[in-house]
Amino acid sequence: MSTLEEICSGLLVEPLPENRGRNPGLPHAPTRTPHLTAAEERLALRNALRYFPPCHHATLAPEFAQELRQHGHIYMYRFCPPMRIKAYPIHQYPCRTPQAAAIMLMIMNNLDPAVAQFPQELVTYGGNGQVFSNWAQFRLVMHYLSVMTEEQTLVLYSGHPMGLFPSLPSSPRAIITNGMVIPNYSSREQYEKMFALGVSMYGQMTAGSYCYIGPQGIVHGTMLTLLNAGRRYLGSGDLRGRVLVTSGLGGMSGAQAKAAVIAGCIGVVAEVDEAPIRKRHEQGWLMEMSSSLDHCIQRIREARAAKLPLSLGYHGNIVDLWERLVLEYQRSGELLVDLGSDQTSLHNPFSGGYYPVQLSFRQANQLMASSPGQFRTAVEESLKRHVAAIDTLAEAGMFFWDYGNAFLLEAQRAGAKVAKEEGSGGATEFRYPSYVQHIMGDIFSLGFGPFRWVCTSCDPKDLEVTDQIAATVLEEIAVGVSEGVRQQYHDNIRWIREAGKHQMVVGSMARILYSDQKGRVCIALAINKAIADGRVSAPVVISRDHHDVSGTDSPFRETSNVYDGSAFCADMAVQNFVGDAFRGATWVSLHNGGGVGWGEVMNGGFGLVLDGSEEAAKRASLMLNWDVSNGVARRCWSGNSNAYETMERSMEAETQLRVTMPYAVEDQRVLDQALDQALD
Repeated sequence: MSTLEEICSGLLVEPLPENRGRNPGLPHAPTRTPHLTAAEERLALRNALRYFPPCHHATLAPEFAQELRQHGHIYMYRFCPPMRIKAYPIHQYPCRTPQAAAIMLMIMNNLDPAVAQFPQELVTYGGNGQVFSNWAQFRLVMHYLSVMTEEQTLVLYSGHPMGLFPSLPSSPRAIITNGMVIPNYSSREQYEKMFALGVSMYGQMTAGSYCYIGPQGIVHGTMLTLLNAGRRYLGSGDLRGRVLVTSGLGGMSGAQAKAAVIAGCIGVVAEVDEAPIRKRHEQGWLMEMSSSLDHCIQRIREARAAKLPLSLGYHGNIVDLWERLVLEYQRSGELLVDLGSDQTSLHNPFSGGYYPVQLSFRQANQLMASSPGQFRTAVEESLKRHVAAIDTLAEAGMFFWDYGNAFLLEAQRAGAKVAKEEGSGGATEFRYPSYVQHIMGDIFSLGFGPFRWVCTSCDPKDLEVTDQIAATVLEEIAVGVSEGVRQQYHDNIRWIREAGKHQMVVGSMARILYSDQKGRVCIALAINKAIADGRVSAPVVISRDHHDVSGTDSPFRETSNVYDGSAFCADMAVQNFVGDAFRGATWVSLHNGGGVGWGEVMNGGFGLVLDGSEEAAKRASLMLNWDVSNGVARRCWSGNSNAYETMERSMEAETQLRVTMPYAVEDQRVLDQALDQALD
């Protein structure tokens, strides 16, 4: 077994480590199909070999070539460490600065088999959300971090560590970019080639920024989505006896079952792959599982009648489940579902993100590798059936929303009729809303978003202390705010008070809640003081999901409720990345792709280490204020009334904050009259 010291020693090649190949006991990524030419295959092999001295090329070249041909990518399995990869307490990492040790802890948590979807392929979630492109990069990064001083910054290009460069103690310790491709070449097909060549990488959101905290990160957001969906669509946040039907129990989608139970409803989640269903059941995140549609229908009826929370995993295709619900409705007139959504990885529809109903799981994987064109056709036909079943149930009274996974976008591309009636919507609008447009968008515009922290001691007692700190802070600041803001505070106070009993932790000792600008700053400062006082035993990393107020420009998700024509502009995410960097972040990242897919999104994130010092408090206050107000200002300028009011309050609280505020056109006839006159 290797140790942390050995992992941090660099890319050891004398002697070469034993090539143990792939671990058959772990789930593995589907075969990629980059369609490289012979010249491109040679280039991919040459690019991989440049990590190693020429004396080893004759040994490594054949196995790398085999990986490329067999799996569509060179992962360098030989260099995957034999030790258990997980978040170890921060003091165990060899380092010269605790900031670097904190980054190492976060990296290893992202690759923990209990957390990661395909750990040996370095995929954290989403089917292709990479932490690194290969294991050589992992080992080099760990080495650089172990020897880094506070006057150096590690620069990473799409997983590749370019090296340590001199910088200032106030500079970030790491700058990460993933998938920064010239826009005209940012197509899905070009990506597959570039990833196979080892020159670019899809970091999803928090995979490539090392800030994923397991499915807890999405449980909370999903719970809030369900509660607010109930308030909007069903007239109540009381979801007892209400049924949610959706799909996906793998990476981030694995949170849906747990969130449904916490929200109080009946969650039925379809998943074609047996491994993640069993994983979620063993973790206690899924109450029941079944491969029988008859049994699923029976359990839905029983749970509805008893109004008892239930999470039921259906091992099968989501289209079969939807079509069976249609059949039950047609037979009896009984609508067995109230709320519907989807979390298949449709940002990656033709490489394992979506499995067509016509094929078994095994058949689909075989066809995906042997005949990508036929597989694509099968996916498109399945999507059309998928939408048709949803349409029938929606017409009967079910409320359906797109969960930002590109479901409606890919369904439209497949030929399904999901567009709004002609002239009734913009380029980002479909017949069904995205959850941002109808549910979470207004919450973002109030400045609320997914704030999270990780206790680097890995001690549950520290997490309990920080939970108590956060709840107390929110209770104190919830006094004297508007009703809309108070509702959000109360939802999150309830969440944090109950988080411990729901056993949210998978991997690192982490917590997430939704908070606004004031709440984030106050919680961070209170935790930092607790570290200084010794109530928390080790540094705490604060971060957030990229799916937030300011972090992501995504016209079909995070910015889908921006209607001034700027939904396809990415200034906000880029400005956020830059602004966080010089306001005190320990590391920052900027990604092409995430959630909706490559070429569809720009997003960024940060990590900031709280160590109890006054310097850490100053950094946290300055950076967190910017990290939220940047996005609120953008949403305010686009015409969002919630954001306008939020920004007014922010400027009153901070005299140095001055934002350009929009004037609304109060009389719309002015526009028509002006345009008519211009024609004359």
